[in-house]
Amino acid sequence: MGKLEYIYLAKAKRQAVERVDTATLEAGKGLVGDRYHKLAETHLARELPVLENHVSLVEREALDKFLSARGLTYDYGEFRRSIITSGIDLNALVGQHFRLGEAELFGVELCAPCAYLASIIHPAALPDLALSAGLRATVIGSGQIRPGDSIRAISPVARS
Repeated sequence: MGKLEYIYLAKAKRQAVERVDTATLEAGKGLVGDRYHKLAETHLARELPVLENHVSLVEREALDKFLSARGLTYDYGEFRRSIITSGIDLNALVGQHFRLGEAELFGVELCAPCAYLASIIHPAALPDLALSAGLRATVIGSGQIRPGDSIRAISPVARS
């Protein structure tokens, strides 16, 4: 079982992120106040399909390893993932339902680093974090989240 360490919101594309102490994950939309949540609401209002990448998560351990290896110092939020975790292999959650605090999510795909991230952090972010830059997930069940909350895989029969 893992733990939620930090929550970050980006209100608009490429805008600075804001660290928050509590947040709401809304089913079918994502992290309330984040740009992907706003995009989901826009799509729903226009009767367009909502993207599955409601929220992104990354392991603190992977970021610490990268920063240490490169001799860099950055705030975790600068990696532009919404949720920083510890103690859990996020790659193993691809294709799995999992509980994060009060919310239920589904791991959609790995969240590989992009050229923009490499341009703001370090060019080595692309190769070094290719398989450990995080997870994109869909919010299945709404709920509050806060640092310290647990993250754990759940079986389909254990869903509530």
